[in-house]
Amino acid sequence: MSRDPNMARRLLKLVPEARPRVRRQLLDRVEPPQLIALVYVLGILLGTAALHLPGVQAPGADLSSVDLLFTATSALCITGLIVADTAEAFTRQGQLILLLLFQIGGLGIIAFGTLFAVLAGRRVNFTERQHLAEQLNALNVGSVLSLLRIIFLYTLVAEAVGAGLLALRFVPDFGWPEGTYQAVFHSVSAYNNAGFVVLPRGMGPYAEDPLVCGVIAVQIILGGLGFLVQLNVLTHLLRPRRNRLLTYSKLTLLTTAGLLVLGFVLLLALEWGNARTFGAFSEPGRVLAAFFQSVVPRSGGFSTVDMERLTNGSLFVMTALMFVGANSGSTGGGIKTSTFAILLGSAWNLISGRTELIAFKRRIPTSTVVRAGTVTTIYTLLVGSAFFALVVSNPQLGFTHLLFETVSAAATVGLSMNTTPKLNDAGLIILTVLMYLGRIGPVTFALALNQRQVKRGVIKYPAEPDILVG
Repeated sequence: MSRDPNMARRLLKLVPEARPRVRRQLLDRVEPPQLIALVYVLGILLGTAALHLPGVQAPGADLSSVDLLFTATSALCITGLIVADTAEAFTRQGQLILLLLFQIGGLGIIAFGTLFAVLAGRRVNFTERQHLAEQLNALNVGSVLSLLRIIFLYTLVAEAVGAGLLALRFVPDFGWPEGTYQAVFHSVSAYNNAGFVVLPRGMGPYAEDPLVCGVIAVQIILGGLGFLVQLNVLTHLLRPRRNRLLTYSKLTLLTTAGLLVLGFVLLLALEWGNARTFGAFSEPGRVLAAFFQSVVPRSGGFSTVDMERLTNGSLFVMTALMFVGANSGSTGGGIKTSTFAILLGSAWNLISGRTELIAFKRRIPTSTVVRAGTVTTIYTLLVGSAFFALVVSNPQLGFTHLLFETVSAAATVGLSMNTTPKLNDAGLIILTVLMYLGRIGPVTFALALNQRQVKRGVIKYPAEPDILVG
């Protein structure tokens, strides 16, 4: 049998052309929830491997592989829970790895990957646009790439402005090189709601500093609002007639403001006379501390007081605020403010006898109300299951401590009653899984597990109205 050398050359030329085609075919079979879930797992594993590199841990630090897995997950899932003080346990190299992880986690791994692909001149097909839209909660798949460029630029500007303002305080305190580093690190950490702190004595010395607390609080609020809300507000302010304020934006802004005011008033009243917390500050300092602590449960993770010294009433308020969390499409976790608002509106509708949910003269679809109930149910079951597992695996720790820790991890907040370092490996693994699920969203994970796609017409069954509820 004769051999054709030209045929062999033609086959070899087809190999590079076939690779992108095969990759696209594989990508088309992966649904957006599955891709998000898998990419975050890969990111956690790579982050853990990076923290194992030589020169990452500080001399004397003895962190196990479980500790490093937990830390990498906390950083990538922008939570902020730590097993050891970040400034003492990691070198500058290790701290920069953590900064990179929560910067990527805040913007979204898929968003980063697509951004670099666009900058490299690679075309992004419709399926990849769908994946990116799922990650960013974008309203329009067609404009998602333009939205991504705006988000990336806006994030860098917001972090740069925050760093510049923080440098006004940190540079005089630490000098130019260290002060600039501290300003950049904490601006990025605050805007991405990561909650990591590398100040030598933590946030405590700045509890009554309006500049530091004010800048970090504003960064947390902006990050927790979400990119779409911020862009919608900015475009509306620039051209109010052309760009209307979306109902979603109005709903989230109103709910966010309401929760901030409610948390501020309750914490100020509950902790005003507590000599172990706000009572140790001046009167203006108490007001600032109450405002700051009402902001951080949104998913910030920073703290200017010891959580373990708060009264039981304040711990309840903080836990409730963490459970609600930030807004959809933001760097925060929780059931989300829009979900909470829809649940309250639905409850009021039931009490008042109304059949439709109306917000700002707009009707909220029934499917949205059902989704809000589904998200809350799954999230509550997730928190309850993880809390039970923690209670069983760490019986030496208090009920309140473990409940606070569980909600903080699930909502990717990062506040702790000094509980994290006391957990055993089983407890750390439970919280690692919880932070991961809290970041990608329990509904996203449930959809990722369900690979069945309904291709035929939906079967409609007879209605059953005689089921009693409540």
